[in-house]
Amino acid sequence: MSYILELRQHVGSRPLISVGSTIVPMSAQREVLLQRRSDTGGWGTLGGSMELGESFEENTRRELLEEAGLSAGTLELLGLCSGEEYAFTYPNGDQIYNAAALFLCFEWTGEPTISDAESLELRFFALDDLPEIAGPPDKMALELLKVRFGNTFLG
Repeated sequence: MSYILELRQHVGSRPLISVGSTIVPMSAQREVLLQRRSDTGGWGTLGGSMELGESFEENTRRELLEEAGLSAGTLELLGLCSGEEYAFTYPNGDQIYNAAALFLCFEWTGEPTISDAESLELRFFALDDLPEIAGPPDKMALELLKVRFGNTFLG
């Protein structure tokens, strides 16, 4: 059982600080791999909460493998997010305050494959043709990429 699920057994839906990571695999064509999530039904980046003893990099690599069946090569830190603006309430009522490391990954191996119950769909999107993104850390990661590659930020 994951650390967060174990905590939820004790605190219910009360707010938790969720420390974790977000990863954006990018193709050579500058398309980003996103997932349509089973918990919200919306599109977002790959990633999730840390398990006890994990580093940000270990967490990022594990989440990419679990959620998309991909093995990450070099990870590039895009930024960090924390604070009130990164609070999120899931459809089931669980509340979190995200504290996350945001990573970009150009080097990965494997074929994107749904390999856990968290993803309904995986798809590559051009930065100028992204679907609506719900999660605050996801939005920040994609905004940073759009600024870096010369596009206006996510609306």
